[in-house]
Formats: sequence, C-alpha cells, structure tokens
Amino acid sequence: MAFDGVNMTSEGALRRVSTRDPARDDAAGDIATQMRALGRRARKAARLIALAPEAQRNAALAAMAAALREHAAPILAANALDLAEARAAGQTAAFIDRLLLDPARLSDMADAVASVAGLPDPLGRVLASWTQPNGLRFERVATPLGVIAVIFESRPNVTADAGALCLKSGNAAILRAGSDSFRSASEIALALREGLEAAGLPGDAIQLVPTRDRAAVGEMLQGLDGCVDVVVPRGGKSLVARVQSDARVPVFAHLDGNCHVYVHAQADLAMARKIVLNAKLRRTGVCGSAETLLVDRACAATHLSPLVSALLDAGCAVRGDTDTQATDPRITAATEDDWATEYLDRIIAVKVVSGLDGAIDHIERYGSHHTDAIVTADEAAAKRFLAEVDSAIVLHNASTQFADGGEFGFGAEIGIATGRMHARGPVGVEQLCSFKYRVHGSGQIRP
Repeated sequence: MAFDGVNMTSEGALRRVSTRDPARDDAAGDIATQMRALGRRARKAARLIALAPEAQRNAALAAMAAALREHAAPILAANALDLAEARAAGQTAAFIDRLLLDPARLSDMADAVASVAGLPDPLGRVLASWTQPNGLRFERVATPLGVIAVIFESRPNVTADAGALCLKSGNAAILRAGSDSFRSASEIALALREGLEAAGLPGDAIQLVPTRDRAAVGEMLQGLDGCVDVVVPRGGKSLVARVQSDARVPVFAHLDGNCHVYVHAQADLAMARKIVLNAKLRRTGVCGSAETLLVDRACAATHLSPLVSALLDAGCAVRGDTDTQATDPRITAATEDDWATEYLDRIIAVKVVSGLDGAIDHIERYGSHHTDAIVTADEAAAKRFLAEVDSAIVLHNASTQFADGGEFGFGAEIGIATGRMHARGPVGVEQLCSFKYRVHGSGQIRP
C-alpha cells in the first residue's frame, strides 16, 4: 500500500522514511483513507495474533530481540540524526536524555523484549469460576483487547516496549512516534516487523504510522472506523490532554507525573537522603521522578537542611517555602504553581508540612495520582499513607523511580495509567487483556 510516498511492504522504502529530511511535508494523499486502511490491516492481524499459540508468540519476541541487535547500526545512525536535530532545535538536556539511544540502551531494549517472552501467558487465564444451582458452570477467561494505538513523543524505546507487550498479550499495535523520534522509531519498527515475520506471524501486528502529519493522530483518536480498541498516550501534558479530550475510544493515560517524597518524623536521615536523591536525580525526565519533597515539621530541625543541601550540591535547583528558604541562600521562593508542576528537570519544590495529615492533604490537593512515597520507620504511619494517598503507585521506604513496569516484574510497560477503570499503574500484559465468559451446560433451558 502506498503511504507517504513509499511502499510499506518494502524494507528499503521504510529505511528511506527513517532518514528523510524532516522539513519535507509528510502528508501525501488522503491521510484519513490511508489511516483507515492501516487500521483494517491491524484488525486483520489482531485476529491472527489472538489465536497464535504462546510458543509462536514467544518465538516472535525472541526473533524481534535478535533483530534489534542485528539492526543496531542503522538504529543508532537514525537516532544520531534525531539527536542532532533536537540539539539544533535547542531542546533541554532532559529531552535529549529521553531521546538518546546508545549501545547500552539498545542492548537493554532488546533484553526487555526478550524478557517479555518469559512472562506467564496472560491469555486463556481463568480469572474466576463457579457453578450455579442449575448446574451451569461459568468461567471468566482473559482475552486480548484487540488493536491498541500508542501515541508517543521522544522516547524511541516505547516502540519496542509497546510492540512486545501487545504481541505477548495477543494484541495488534498501531504506533505513532513523535517527529523528534521518527527516524529512530522507524528503524526499530522495521526490526520488530522482521522478527514477527520470521516467526510466521503477520508483520502488520506492529505498525508504525509512517508520517509526521498530525492529521494521523486525529484519525487514530476517532478509532479508525472501529478498528482501534484503546489508545495509550506517552508524552507531555499537552499530548495527553489532547488525547483525553478528543479520543472516541477508551484511553489509558496519566496527565502529569507530579510525584512526592514525604519524609516522616520517624524517617532515618541516611535512608531519606539516599531515596530523595535517587527519586529526583536518577533520571529527571521520567514520569516517576520526584517533583516535590515534603518534610515533616517534627524532624525539620534535623532533616531539612541536610536533605536540601544534598540536592543543591548535586546540581538540583530548589524552590522552597519560607522554612526551606531559611536553610540555604541558594534556594528560591516557591510559588503556588510550583507545588503542581511536573518539572522533568533538575528542579524540585520543597515544603515543610505539619505531620502525616499535612502531607496527605498536600498530595491530595496538588498531586496527580501517579506515584508518591513515604520514608519512615513508623509502620502505622506507613500503613495509613499507603491506604489514604489515592495514587496509582504508593511506596514505603523506596524511590519513586520504581514506577516502571520492568521493576514491577512486568517485563516492560506500555504506559502508566492513573485512572480508576480497568488498568491502573504500569500497564503490562495482564492490563492489556479483557475477558469473556465461558458457560458450560448439559442441556439446561431457562424456565
């Protein structure tokens, strides 16, 4: 099929897309018609993937991981072009870090795809079973969702993570990369397609939208004539807000990652220091990065200054309340907006709160229901924090940077969901399944 001036069945054509001039207008022909055709191919592939045995899906995952390693040179070359363009555009260091692929990260990406094969098969699981008095036996059984559309921005690794998780869970994937990662994602998608076909599965089970034209996103959000079953946005607030506003199909998403670390009165200072530095600075551009540090007033005299000094000495800007500002002249005053800001940068807001109630109230008012942590030796305080903070992920004595599907044992994640329906937290293979009921009888009729 012709799309964006190339033949999508041609390996060479897809490679030409991945290294093309970004200034060129990607739109060619009727985007709506061509996107709907892409959706139909995905729906057809989804039916085949749903019926593929676990061994074949796992063989495809192994072949996809091998293809990523074999295609390391063109993937890294494409990424170098994406990085050069981003740097020329003056993108931030955090943005560059999200976009960057190097041999180590590419190896980790391939390992993550291979590890998904080792996860238990989510399909066909009997989630519940019971027998009614009339002898009918009921089973609730896990089934694929169908076609999953993933719209992401600067992280090229999402291409591999999403493709692998969708395949393992018996779904087809339509992936739309941002302009910044378009070349990298195109090369990765080519490797994934080769792995699928090597295992005898349809390459159309993982399709990258081969255009930068934003009209393609609008078509995806409308559902491609019923071919899309769920949309997962991975990106900044403006992207997620648009998806949540315009989508005509269900959405798994989080709008912000405004994550908190609360240092309770009974926190060990050495532990708190280690957790706070890791939560904020391990990778500032990920959605699990801590954006606000809350320090209990009961331990502020001993804990606040050392924690703030450690952050400042590590190159992190601190925006604090009056109590925090008094500890170091390098601290700038926090505004009301700072408490609700996802910086995704080496910046953190710091506030002294009045006990556990003050921390929970602050998180409820300003948080985004993503990931929040308490540091304390008081088990009762931790139990209450974990129960009352209404976030998708709550942690006790651990860094917020564990908000990651791989760290949960999911192999990878397709995104973090903060809603309250179906999937919440890291969306892995189990969350990419729905269910149906199987009813077994012996000739019963309803009176």
